[in-house]
Amino acid sequence: MGFAVTGLDHVQLAMPPGGEAVAETFYSGVLGLGRLPKPEPMASRGGCWFGSGSVALHLGMEDEFRAARKAHPALLVRNLGALTTLMAEAAIEVRPNPDQPPGTGCYVDDPFGNRIELIDADWAGAGSATRG
Repeated sequence: MGFAVTGLDHVQLAMPPGGEAVAETFYSGVLGLGRLPKPEPMASRGGCWFGSGSVALHLGMEDEFRAARKAHPALLVRNLGALTTLMAEAAIEVRPNPDQPPGTGCYVDDPFGNRIELIDADWAGAGSATRG
């Protein structure tokens, strides 16, 4: 074939104009991802970037925003139970993933309605299928 895909640089989701502060509250405050600087000329177009280690999520401003209800990033989470408890305390709806054993995966929505899948990193590391 002559080439190979070797990794994933980032996932981009959309958000409505002016949603940067709300995005930061969720992605940094709840998920613990750091806010990353956007280089010009992209920074002047709005939106925001978040990341931690090899995880990078970009949120781009979209004037006629529609939430991604099916398409989604899937994040591996160490101590998923602690995160889902934090989310429940923050009144964020946590929906179990019906395709995985209880406690190993779930879905949440970001403040804009974009679906996010959360997968227990230990379960995924044990060789379990993580398709969702």
